[in-house]
Amino acid sequence: MGSLHGFGLGIVSENAQGEPLDAFYPLPLAEVSGAVAAALEGVTGRLDNAQLTELASGLKAAGSDTLAQLAQQLTHASQPVVATALANNTAPTSVEEAYLKLHLISHRLVKPHATDLSGLFGLLPNVAWTGQGPVDLRELSQRQLDARLRGELLEVSSVDKFPKMTNYVVPTGVRIAHTARVRLGAYLGVGTTVMHEGFINFNAGTEGPGMIEGRISAGVWVGKGSDLGGGCSTMGTLSGGGDIIISVGEDCLIGANAGLGIPLGDRCTIEAGLFVTAGTKVSVLEDSGATVETLSARMLAGRSDLLFRRHSSTGAVQCLTNKSAIELNEMLHANN
Repeated sequence: MGSLHGFGLGIVSENAQGEPLDAFYPLPLAEVSGAVAAALEGVTGRLDNAQLTELASGLKAAGSDTLAQLAQQLTHASQPVVATALANNTAPTSVEEAYLKLHLISHRLVKPHATDLSGLFGLLPNVAWTGQGPVDLRELSQRQLDARLRGELLEVSSVDKFPKMTNYVVPTGVRIAHTARVRLGAYLGVGTTVMHEGFINFNAGTEGPGMIEGRISAGVWVGKGSDLGGGCSTMGTLSGGGDIIISVGEDCLIGANAGLGIPLGDRCTIEAGLFVTAGTKVSVLEDSGATVETLSARMLAGRSDLLFRRHSSTGAVQCLTNKSAIELNEMLHANN
């Protein structure tokens, strides 16, 4: 066997018809090769205890003691156990594959956009997320009644396709004030703090360290040392950004209630309350304050050391730099 682009041993939740609702992979692997890949050859789908015991023996012989121990522990699972292998970095074809890809991101094994998530929404079922795990919406009323008959309450925390990340993965070195606001499939680098109003979607995240008090939409990547102020927004590929991947460079500040619809370079600032989209008309000012050119904000995408502000009297959007007019013209009309 050659190599794998991902592998996970996990536990599956199913509805009454045996259809998968989610999958939990405690120790997912990325880019598996060598003796471990050979031990995993042909290991896919639901596994019984005999298969798990045999797998544990093979993994131990291959030198993967940690995964071997997990395989042995899973013989005690009360729910179905699944082995999921990703032979190539292609779109997921099952709930189990979709959840493995989301786990790989949240475990920091791959970064956002590094794994193909095409068709993800069509695969994931919309379920009720409860303290007892996911519940098929068609079965929810009976489950609620059963709980009441036992004198209990079945708490439904959300109805969604995506669960919160911390029920599956809690990365080291982070703070999350409100865990429901970080979805599985988010990437949180070491040193990331997500405050109560912060939000991080799947296939998005932070390099860390950074302070997140605003919204990181699907597909958005935030560089280290950057701060997203309270109530600010980033325009993701699912929320109007189209195919443009919005990113925030290092040491940037997006002010409170501001917004971003273009990629930013390093050390950029958007003042509070200002939303900069690709079509926003921006007057570019040199260090003396003179206007060099007025253009669409998309022409400034990816540039560093920019300050976006709104003129207090005219309301015009301005971009300040520390460059001279000659340097600015070279920068604005470069083809890179």
